[in-house]
Order: sequence, then structure tokens, then C-alpha cells
Amino acid sequence: MGGGCFWCLEAVFSELNGVEKVVCGYSGGHVANPSYEMVCTDETGHAEVVQLTFDPLVISYRELLEVFFTLHDPTTLNRQGGDIGRQYRSIILYHDDVQKAEAEAAIKMVNESGIWGREAVTEVLPFMAFYPAEDYHQGFFRKNPYQPYCRMIIAPKVAKLRKKYLERLKAPS
Repeated sequence: MGGGCFWCLEAVFSELNGVEKVVCGYSGGHVANPSYEMVCTDETGHAEVVQLTFDPLVISYRELLEVFFTLHDPTTLNRQGGDIGRQYRSIILYHDDVQKAEAEAAIKMVNESGIWGREAVTEVLPFMAFYPAEDYHQGFFRKNPYQPYCRMIIAPKVAKLRKKYLERLKAPS
């Protein structure tokens, strides 16, 4: 899934019970093994995404989609807040027909709810390849909680998650 900066989605999904692993990376483009610098040119076609490994007996794909559509604005084309470019688009890359149908149903529900005031522009595409981002992107919020972007952009999303989905969070360690 991609919904703006992958640091935000990684920070949020990492806190959910049943999510076993979150990896920042690139997908949805046409260049093999792109670097962050290449993706930022908008010429590779890739989006910043997170690859989720989760236990469907603990958290369902549908629940992950609910969190996804709650914590990013799926109605802004190729941007999230101040992050502008095709790499910041809202995108779901599905692995099978069931995931595709659930993603489309979630988008329909978002649109019918009117929660965002506009129609979602989230792309739903078949998964083809995932390229992990450079090491310094992994765990960025956890490693840099006081960095200005983390404090101003990511921390409010994490706070929203904690308030709205308290019962779905991992137990404190």
C-alpha cells in the first residue's frame, strides 16, 4: 500500500496487533531496483509503499484497508499534504482477486461515506515487484522521533491511530 510518504505508513502499521513486518520500499513502476533518488525524479513510475506481512487470524486485510483509508487522504492525486509527486500517490497493489475485490469495496465504501468530501483516486493495481528502500528509510520514525518531519507529520498520524484503533494496537513491550 502507498499513501504518501512511506515513513508515515510504516509508523502506523507497525503498531497494529497482527502486523508482523513492515518494509518501506518502491512498487508500481517500470524500473528494476530503483533508488530513492530515481523514484523522486517521477520517471520510474514507482510509488513509495509499505509491504506488510500480517497474520490474517489476528488482523484482516479489510481491517488494514480501513486503517489505510483513515490515516491518509485518498482523494488527493499524486500528493499527501506537502509531499507532491507521483511517488506519493494513493495506491493498493493486490496479490489476488480477493484482495482486489476487497480494495475496490473499501474504496466504494469510502466514496459512499463522504468522509473525505471528494472521490478517492486510489489506484488498484496487480502486484508485480517490490524493491525495499535503502536502510536509512527503515524504521525512520522509531529511530528519529524528534526530527521535524516526524514530529509535525508522522506523530499526529500515530496519535490518531492510537486514539481511533486503541483496541487493535500491540501490547506495550
